[in-house]
Amino acid sequence: MDFEVKGIAASLTNQTQPFSGRKKLLQQGQTPRSWAIQNPSLPVVPRLDLGSLVDSDEEEQDIIPENLPAPTSKYKLKYQQYKTEMKEGYKQYSQRNAEKTKSKITQQSPRKKIDDKCIQGEESIVGGLTTLDKKALLQHGYADIPYNAQSSMKKSDAEMVAAQRKKQTVAEQVMIDHLSRIRTHSTLTENMLSHKVQFDGRIISRNGHDACRELVGFFFAHDQSLTIYEYRQFGKNRISVLPFIQKNIYSHQCGRRKGKQYQLGDFYIGANLTFLSSDHSSLPESIKENTLLILRITNIDQIALDSLKTDSVEPEDNLTSQEANDRLILKAVQDALKEQLHKRGVRILTGLAKYLQQLDKEGTGLLDKADFKQTLQVFHLEVSENDFESAWQILNGNDSGKVDYGEFKRAIIGEMNEYRKSFVRKAFMKLDFNKTGSVPITNIRKCYCAKKHPQVISGHSTEEEIKLSFLETLKDACSKSDEVTYGEFEDYYEGLSIGIVHDEDFVNIVRTPWGI
Repeated sequence: MDFEVKGIAASLTNQTQPFSGRKKLLQQGQTPRSWAIQNPSLPVVPRLDLGSLVDSDEEEQDIIPENLPAPTSKYKLKYQQYKTEMKEGYKQYSQRNAEKTKSKITQQSPRKKIDDKCIQGEESIVGGLTTLDKKALLQHGYADIPYNAQSSMKKSDAEMVAAQRKKQTVAEQVMIDHLSRIRTHSTLTENMLSHKVQFDGRIISRNGHDACRELVGFFFAHDQSLTIYEYRQFGKNRISVLPFIQKNIYSHQCGRRKGKQYQLGDFYIGANLTFLSSDHSSLPESIKENTLLILRITNIDQIALDSLKTDSVEPEDNLTSQEANDRLILKAVQDALKEQLHKRGVRILTGLAKYLQQLDKEGTGLLDKADFKQTLQVFHLEVSENDFESAWQILNGNDSGKVDYGEFKRAIIGEMNEYRKSFVRKAFMKLDFNKTGSVPITNIRKCYCAKKHPQVISGHSTEEEIKLSFLETLKDACSKSDEVTYGEFEDYYEGLSIGIVHDEDFVNIVRTPWGI
């Protein structure tokens, strides 16, 4: 039906000629304004014909009223700013859309389910990054925080004073214990005991309570004996210093030097001291569950060590060159794997730990060659057959056919240095104030502070977003959803450490969110 419009009234009509005339004039290039001047009477509204509508740039321009004043420079500037902001906004919007699209494509990549309990949601993307990888890498942002030399020096000075007091306290207790056992106390005896090297140590264990024990050891040059004490602090003022390994002459319990007596050359930062748990009845039950007690030297009195080495010359044997060759072989494997683990170390290392634990059906901590080969294939870690066989020969020195999977992981992937590990232990000890070896997720959520993260400072992310990203990636490393063990906490930071070149950057990553 057609309507004739007059003012505000409408009536039925079949007259269409006036509009057809207007259409014809438009097609000839005439504008609506010029057409209206020549035809002052109101047109009849025809039936709407979308196909007959014509777009014209000239028609659009005529919509703008005439005789407008020219825009001032102030409004021109505002227009330019608005135009720039719109362009930048659209650019950022396009980038966000592109990232979202890329993320969706990544998430839709094929998965290989290894084990629902072990590595649920593991994404088999060789050479690519998963969502969890990207969230874990957000922790690297703390490395970009400007280095505060003054604050760092204050913390270091306080830590050095506390460490010095601890060493002095333990050394005094050792002298008291050993001099009291000697009936004929003399200056000569005291001088003999003073020719010693003092070192700090830790137990290599996934048990958080044992791993965080503070151990201080002494190697006496005059009789090649050693002893280890445990330092405990209760509150601010109460401390105890008790023997952990009694003073005696001990020998290596594994490796190429198995059966050989400890000498001065065996003591350096990173060296392992091995003891048979059955030989020490006073050890805690959690430690006696394992056949071997392995202690790692984390710090040493280098001045005393150099002085004693000058006075005593130990002949080099063939084992020294063999051990050096072993280290070169393992270093080559580690370097090759670190390239593959770059930026996805957290997901792979935490996944490895869970997977190896699941393969250990008997709970002995030992696995065979086939298990380790399978693990490398599952996690797409490429090691040549020759390199694998060489590494296996080093680790399987006793020809038992089985190797501790923790030792295997440390040997072929490597581990962060003792300086970095000391900060990881400090962070965990702060969280585990009850010294149980595990920390509830709720405590971690309370203690983790993302206030100083660069993305929070710049406004790109909120504190809660950074915290949730951390918790999500940490929970993925855990066998239980409501708590984190020391081993899992260490694995997480072990994975982060792979992508960090400088020690101080890594220390920032640990120190900043935990406030240590």
